[in-house]
Amino acid sequence: MELMQLRYFCEVAKSQHMTRSAEKLHIAQPALSQAIHRLEGELGVKLFVLKGRNIVLTPYGKYLLEKVEPLLATLDAVPADLAHMAHTDRTTIRMNVQAASALVTRAVIEYQKTRHIHFELVQSGEDTLCDVSLSTRLSSPKGGRANEYIFTEPILLAVPDSARFARRDAIALAEMREEEFVCLAGTKNFRSICDKYCSKVGFTPKVVFESDSPATVQNLVAAGCGVGFWPRYTWGDFTTSSARLMTISDPLCTRDLVLSMNALKQDNAEVEQFYAFLVGYLERMKE
Repeated sequence: MELMQLRYFCEVAKSQHMTRSAEKLHIAQPALSQAIHRLEGELGVKLFVLKGRNIVLTPYGKYLLEKVEPLLATLDAVPADLAHMAHTDRTTIRMNVQAASALVTRAVIEYQKTRHIHFELVQSGEDTLCDVSLSTRLSSPKGGRANEYIFTEPILLAVPDSARFARRDAIALAEMREEEFVCLAGTKNFRSICDKYCSKVGFTPKVVFESDSPATVQNLVAAGCGVGFWPRYTWGDFTTSSARLMTISDPLCTRDLVLSMNALKQDNAEVEQFYAFLVGYLERMKE
């Protein structure tokens, strides 16, 4: 069965008149009759019978019409569906945010003040097909690959504003060996990085509280519940006078934020523009 044969069949089934159908389809009436006869020959059944000057569907014809009409309607909708998909793809940026989600949220809000773009944000450790991805890792001397930007961020120590830490701006991580820690949940990459720095100086942090929220970490440190690691730029400044940030003098504690872009997207103009904006946004945080 050919698609054109099925379209001819449906038109004849609706009009129940071969000549009128031929006129509507802009083909010669004999050509239309031959197409219907070929279809009947392929199927091995009669689809129409004469009834006066008109033709009507046989039970086989009714069955075929019932099956074919929805299929043709679906096929006819495909061009519009594809056009809608292409438009949505051009105006949607899909992001996989595995790190610095609060920073990304702030950046997206600022970006949308000038560009009406829809964002879809996911948080997945799997190789999710996204337009832009942001992840974190231990700092590495290796440079970024093509379509990849590396932002190296200092990791500070958040401590209660107490006499123990008074008049000190920097501290060696080994001095925290006996301290209790307030940390992000153990599934977070940032937590893994901080644990490795502790291991490097010979201890495992005594974690007394875990949270997924930087604000909660800050509040618990301010309440004197422990100390905590704090990425300098992405989490911003402390908003409480009951705690403060200290530089870790030894070892040098940093992490890399890895921003990458999918350069294989068919229409990549919006993705490239947002990627460039996000690179600039990260750079401005250092100022």
